[in-house]
Amino acid sequence: MEATFLGHSAVRLSDGQTTILIDPFLTGNPQATLKPEEVDADYIVLTHGHGDHVGDTVAIALRTKAICVATYELALWLQSQGCEVHPMGIGGASDFPFGSVRYTIAHHSSGAGELGDRYVGNPAGVIIDLGAKLIHHAGDTALTYDMKLIAERFEIDLAFLPIGSNFTMDIDDAVTATGFIQPKRVVPVHYNTWPPIAADPEEFAEKVRARTKAEPVVLAPMESIKI
Repeated sequence: MEATFLGHSAVRLSDGQTTILIDPFLTGNPQATLKPEEVDADYIVLTHGHGDHVGDTVAIALRTKAICVATYELALWLQSQGCEVHPMGIGGASDFPFGSVRYTIAHHSSGAGELGDRYVGNPAGVIIDLGAKLIHHAGDTALTYDMKLIAERFEIDLAFLPIGSNFTMDIDDAVTATGFIQPKRVVPVHYNTWPPIAADPEEFAEKVRARTKAEPVVLAPMESIKI
């Protein structure tokens, strides 16, 4: 299974047969080097409705016929845009031909549309089972004690955690979250896209090594990790 960081919080997962995009924000993303028309997908999994996460979902889904997996209200909004959707709820899991998707608790907000004022349900994190590997993308979230439940139930192979503060966890909270979730490897996301979320990923990596058993992996846009 290969995971590729596309910039900001966007991630591409592939096991050689199925390609999954998580939060494919490319247009308007100063970190992104790919254009939406250059991306293929079988599924698009979204954590919440903000524009820097929904991003190019509609354009990619309409072109590729990818199935959009999202929490219920966000899925209905995407369906109104012409997308094929699979609605889900936080705490729920569903099997797919590639494996499964489970939604987890996140503490943030969620709104769609140009002004972000269209209510599209609660924000969430996701656990994706692809290629017999478990990938956790926390979405945008504060540190929450509920993250401990993930480690009690699942052995996460790879986690993507926000570190940019202002809108999400900062570095120290993300390190604590890493200790709660106990992934084998952890990748920082949602930082340095704009000045309000400036953060040093190497500081995160150093603190993860010192305080947890996880292996930190700092990826530049279009860099990949194989697990």
